[in-house]
Amino acid sequence: MSLRVIDIVGGTSVDGPGLRTSVYFAGCNHHCPGCHNPQSWDFEGGEAMSVLRIKEIIDDCDFNVTFSGGDPLMQPVDEMVELARLLKADGRTIWCYTGYSYEYVASRPEYEELLACIDVLVDGPFVESLRDISLRFRGSSNQRLVDVARSTPDCVVEWKG
Repeated sequence: MSLRVIDIVGGTSVDGPGLRTSVYFAGCNHHCPGCHNPQSWDFEGGEAMSVLRIKEIIDDCDFNVTFSGGDPLMQPVDEMVELARLLKADGRTIWCYTGYSYEYVASRPEYEELLACIDVLVDGPFVESLRDISLRFRGSSNQRLVDVARSTPDCVVEWKG
């Protein structure tokens, strides 16, 4: 099985701290009004890529990694876990954007292994009425930068940088 990738951009500074490689995955059914990337909603968009091919491209960039999209959590979970494990084995930090809440993701057994590889989960749907361009690394004030290692479903700790 493969993952659907719209683009892989090395050296970006808008999807987390420092220079990062952002992997933009195809497919999202949240369809948030005002989404800055509605072309990513199509689950058949982009290109089917193997985990090893994605990692090879990321390795050429040599930065920490951000999963974005679309919604990365709507990709095949086993392949996302495999990719995340390979990246963590290289010592990279991983940020992941999702329209789901941290509590939802943490409550789902299928995401347990993936969540264990993610350093910061930027959670929640984009809400146009809560849009705030002064926020770092997120578009609306309902979204959180969740420090995954320090959080539990009962106690969410926000990443402070």
